[in-house]
Amino acid sequence: MTEQNEGPTTGARTLVSAPERDSAPVARELDGQVAVLTMQHRPHNFIGVALFDALIDGMQWAAEQNARAVLLRSGLRNFCAGAEVEVLVDSAERGVAPDLDFTELLRVFDQLPIPIVAAVHGVCVGGGLELALAADLIVAAESAKIGCVEAALGLNPLMGAIQRITERAGAARAKEMALLARRYDARTLEKWNIINRVVADEQLPEASTTLAQELANGATVAHASTKAIVSYAVSHGLQETDEAMRELQKDFWKSNDLKVGLASLQASGPGAARFDGR
Repeated sequence: MTEQNEGPTTGARTLVSAPERDSAPVARELDGQVAVLTMQHRPHNFIGVALFDALIDGMQWAAEQNARAVLLRSGLRNFCAGAEVEVLVDSAERGVAPDLDFTELLRVFDQLPIPIVAAVHGVCVGGGLELALAADLIVAAESAKIGCVEAALGLNPLMGAIQRITERAGAARAKEMALLARRYDARTLEKWNIINRVVADEQLPEASTTLAQELANGATVAHASTKAIVSYAVSHGLQETDEAMRELQKDFWKSNDLKVGLASLQASGPGAARFDGR
């Protein structure tokens, strides 16, 4: 692939300019209480050691900054066009899986106690789709092209796409996407419940930023509990999660957010609380 780098071409709100040639793989910026992580690993945010490590570091940085939500986006033409081919060639020549532990990135995303919004535009295939699926919510531009394309290379998804599509859309859709290696339009995947929301291309920056800000202004301690409960339910099933729920909810009973929410309900009715994330 030889496409030239350029900054995002949609939307009125741009948090970062087009990256410099020697810039870091992921730019970091605080937008209020939202940690904005902008991938800018030329030419198409291919996933290898550099981007992998930068994403993990970026999520840890967001936690250190006491951010209350993360917006993951791309400053290039595409969100992420898959893995670096060198990683795959080396593994094929050695006859073993890559040394890079792809599941580490999934754990970091899952265990981060704040919501992650992925803003997807352009090409989002292979590992790019898996990055988006590791986020909590996905907002996609209408023109985005999304899919599991690994079968075209003789392998299948390495970063959890099959199981996450199965979880979101069922076994039949997971098999279809992984076996056929096609690219799908965003509206189709929204109908299949694989992505959360599709917006016009020019609305993606504003829509994804607004959603991240809404989450950042929400009940942060309860949001952490929600992520934990969902993950536990996926891993353990309904009955075990019911039994574990009290433990997974214990922190918000001690939170200032709950006190603020209840006081606001009594004074002004539902929906007027201004949470501080504690």
